[in-house]
Amino acid sequence: MSRQKRSKKNPYKGDRFTSKAKDEGYMARSVYKLTEIDRRFRVFKQGQRVIDLGCYPGSWSQYVLQRVGGRGRLVGVDLSKPALPKGHFLAQSVFDVTAEELIEALGGEADVLVSDMAPKTSGVPHSDHVRQMELVRKALELANETLKPGGAFVVKIFDGEEVPAFQKLVKETFGKTRRIRPEAVRQVSREFFLLATEFKGRPEAVQGEEEGAEG
Repeated sequence: MSRQKRSKKNPYKGDRFTSKAKDEGYMARSVYKLTEIDRRFRVFKQGQRVIDLGCYPGSWSQYVLQRVGGRGRLVGVDLSKPALPKGHFLAQSVFDVTAEELIEALGGEADVLVSDMAPKTSGVPHSDHVRQMELVRKALELANETLKPGGAFVVKIFDGEEVPAFQKLVKETFGKTRRIRPEAVRQVSREFFLLATEFKGRPEAVQGEEEGAEG
């Protein structure tokens, strides 16, 4: 009796968000994670400047460009460029891009920085969490260096032991934070999103103000 090869089951086959993305012309189902966050908390507005980290294949950039309109600007960063007619895209590692490059491409400081970055997963939860947190911390670093005061930060996170310390870091430079798990996140996933708003300014500037107030 011969053994049949087991085929890997596509977790997104037959998924309603995958079908919806195809019907509505989006590059990936992940767009509905961002649309829910925006619908609930009104992150995007016409004319904004937005940075999209981990932008490939481009569904988040598609949505953002619709929301910010013709007067808005978007710059995306990923190892591959999305095939989109609008937006400015940098095909490079997020660890190589500089805040100066991003601000120059936008024509000024950003109103919003979003990050859907994730490493190639190994299936080992702790290992994947640690590797993804490296990307998350880099996203926060760039947010602190590129956002204008009052700006917003949206970042994907794999839940795990490093999350509380990271959330504490975020609260140092943002006035409000919210933990969100959109409907489009698969039930088996440890993924959630952190929305931080009311950016206070550069960390060193915030520290200087606090020291001045104490004096």
